[in-house]
Amino acid sequence: MPMLKKIRETKPLIHHITNWVTIYDCAQVVRAIGALPVMAHAREEVADMVKIASALVLNIGTLTTELIDAMLIAGTAANEKNIPIVLDIVGCGATPMRTEACKKLLHETNISILKGNSAEIGSLAGAEAEVRGVEAISVSGNIQEIAKILAKQEKCTVVITGKKDIITNGERTEICTFGSPKMGEVVGTGCMCASVLGCFAAVESNYVISSLQALSLFGKAGEYASDVSNG
Repeated sequence: MPMLKKIRETKPLIHHITNWVTIYDCAQVVRAIGALPVMAHAREEVADMVKIASALVLNIGTLTTELIDAMLIAGTAANEKNIPIVLDIVGCGATPMRTEACKKLLHETNISILKGNSAEIGSLAGAEAEVRGVEAISVSGNIQEIAKILAKQEKCTVVITGKKDIITNGERTEICTFGSPKMGEVVGTGCMCASVLGCFAAVESNYVISSLQALSLFGKAGEYASDVSNG
């Protein structure tokens, strides 16, 4: 996998403002791939950290108003440096605060990769969807078409994770089928997936291609782990 080799050769720094529940796991998966993780959340230093980073990963899993401010500062700095931003919209649609925070980040910064499950993406796009906590319960309509419209509207690559991962920029759509059902039984796999997306985006500016490679690697790793756990 050429992109993985490039990650290991260049060791890009991936700056996270992320979920406190899974922060350790995200750091570990970035390091395991060969990139370098940093988890800097303070408003006073996020812009400076972005200056030395190759990608920025934002995750709203444990959202506070202070984190929203830090994300906006970091996102603006990332746009000025022209490095990719991955926004993981954890629990979008579950509460007004989360939904409005996602919209604010989308409208005030240029997001490269917008990642969520089907209900999170559907909620943000205005479809009828149910999110319970951070879990997708249901979404109405054709989620692939919803994702394509949202990608065109927001000028980004939309990644929907699930049994089949959907990746689209509105013009090109790819499906990734790697993975194991057991991955959904482990807290943090979605957050780790966003970190992997950030690693690959750091070395490939076509975010449909980088996301497909990232999801393929992550899914295959999940399949391998599932096989090992089954003996």
